[in-house]
Amino acid sequence: MTLALGVDTGGTFTDAVLIRDEREVIASAKALTTRQGLAIGVGNAVQAVLEQSGVAPGDIGLAALSTTLATNALVEGQGGRVGLIYVGFDPRDLNRHGLEDALKGDPVLFLGGGHDHAGQEAAPLDVSALLAWLETHSDVSAFAVAAQFATRNPAHEAEISELLREKTGRPVSCSHHLSARLNGPKRALTALLNARLIGMIDRLIGRAEDRLRELGILAPMMVVRGDGALIGAEMARERPIETILSGPAASIVGASWLTGARDALVSDIGGTTTDVALLRDGRPKIDPDGARVGPFRTMVEAVAMRTSGLGGDSEVHFESEGLEGGLSLGPRRLVPVSLLAHDAGDLVHRALEEQLRRSTPSDMDARFVRRVDGLEPLGLSARDLAVFERISGLHPVSEVLKSRMEVSALRRLQERGYIQIGGVTPTDAAHVLGLVDAWDCKAAETALGLFGRRRGGSGNMLAPEAHVLARMIIDQLEEQTSLALLETAFAEEGAQFDAAPEVLARHELLRAGLSRHQGLIRIDARLNTAVIGLGASAASYYPAVGEWLGCDMILPEHAEVANAVGAVVGRITMRREGTVTSPTEGLFRVHGDDGPKDFNDSGAALAHLEALLRAQAEADARASGAGDVQISTLRDVKQSAVEGRDVFIEAVITVEASGRPRIADDLS
Repeated sequence: MTLALGVDTGGTFTDAVLIRDEREVIASAKALTTRQGLAIGVGNAVQAVLEQSGVAPGDIGLAALSTTLATNALVEGQGGRVGLIYVGFDPRDLNRHGLEDALKGDPVLFLGGGHDHAGQEAAPLDVSALLAWLETHSDVSAFAVAAQFATRNPAHEAEISELLREKTGRPVSCSHHLSARLNGPKRALTALLNARLIGMIDRLIGRAEDRLRELGILAPMMVVRGDGALIGAEMARERPIETILSGPAASIVGASWLTGARDALVSDIGGTTTDVALLRDGRPKIDPDGARVGPFRTMVEAVAMRTSGLGGDSEVHFESEGLEGGLSLGPRRLVPVSLLAHDAGDLVHRALEEQLRRSTPSDMDARFVRRVDGLEPLGLSARDLAVFERISGLHPVSEVLKSRMEVSALRRLQERGYIQIGGVTPTDAAHVLGLVDAWDCKAAETALGLFGRRRGGSGNMLAPEAHVLARMIIDQLEEQTSLALLETAFAEEGAQFDAAPEVLARHELLRAGLSRHQGLIRIDARLNTAVIGLGASAASYYPAVGEWLGCDMILPEHAEVANAVGAVVGRITMRREGTVTSPTEGLFRVHGDDGPKDFNDSGAALAHLEALLRAQAEADARASGAGDVQISTLRDVKQSAVEGRDVFIEAVITVEASGRPRIADDLS
């Protein structure tokens, strides 16, 4: 009998499952994710499944972790302060691929150096300028290094990385380690986001491993990558960017395993995001252009997924324009008031009642803030640091801020992950309507009562009673979920339509068709595929979504822990990619990690590169714990016909090494 433990750490809940012989779920449990100590939530969930199943910890042969932590951080704009070393580029290149937005004001050094497309040095590396810059820019959590044509020759990135580690001891993300493709600014963006995530993912994996050992689970730990495959924990620590969409990818794998479905849209609602992807022929569709999360398109191979900042804990916004006002949800996550009151009831109820006694409503009503312990604040301005130092335990926001000018400081602290903000969310609305009864319903009702006092242009209150506002919030959640599904469907239809998916999903004719309009013209529209609804709250919200879209809505057993299921039924898959170019006729250049190597014969060059990539991919797979490794190779050779003969232009070789993880007994 083989026992495998799957754990998924989401923005709100940490899930755990035990699967026997890769065939049946024998236990599942949920625990609150604890941002101040991620191992607490992991330990609570794992302990619960151990008690539920009666399984001895030492009998577990494999542990695997999926997480939405990296995805949520990028959607919410969170992560550590980083420094970007940009070699051979100029400031204009920051305007490409959203790189300047991703920097968020963090320091960047434009450094002389880099190579040309053939891998030859274009300019000497300016080491003295780097050393001078480091003297005044050491207040970062990690560095990202991107050099021009580093995939053709990584020498400058490697030299800078070694120097940075020696001088600072901080983690370094090199762009050529994350992608073998050209496009320097896009690789720089990927390296920057990777560096921003390193500390966060390292803490999660390290503390999770420690907690499992404390519980007596000695099995090796895997981590789910963004394409649904598994990688070893050490590689995930070095390349956390590869875990973006980890949780959603695991949910797609889990959805297929739980339902046996071959073709469907899979929609997974969590606390922070809703992730929609296509399951085709039993496999998740992979995005050939790289994973997109929020506004950023990376070079990470991952499931083709549309991720929106919409979840059970999404921030509820009051839209004051128009006579009556309205609501929108997301993209940031708040801690639900009902949960805050569950943990600190007296403080929360006292603050809410005091705000209720005031005759004038405020946008600070029902808003709370608390510090995330254990993080060192780096690179904060004097104003931001002053606000941060006023936050110790849990406080109403109105007691922390001394002026409206400090609201932006609070937002920046939240984006850096130093604090959590609490407020009204769909989860609170679900408590008021009786859809959920997990935490403090009375606090949720009072908070919604305060929020509903806000007035639109007509002067009328948004909602006279808490349950009226709660219904408005849930309706908005269901509408935005439906739009997310329609946008994904239209994106898949692609070239058949001229307009963008976002425009088509909101078109008035489509809305008329979904409501089955019948007049002089009859309009009928529906989603022409099944939807598999996943997530703890899917059963509460998704039946109405399926009804509105006119499609089959599948809500499988264990849907609430599908991510954790998917974490342990996947395979370890490692890919390596390399290029052979021909800088001059009769010369064939292999571009590898150790720099360019020249051959006089194209066949010899291709054979050398393939052997190199096969060895690297197999070593990566075995280092991650794969057994019975299978290797496949894809050659993409580009040639051009010139004067009746084929002339070699370029070749790209991709090698994939794959195998199921070895269980603990196999490793002894």
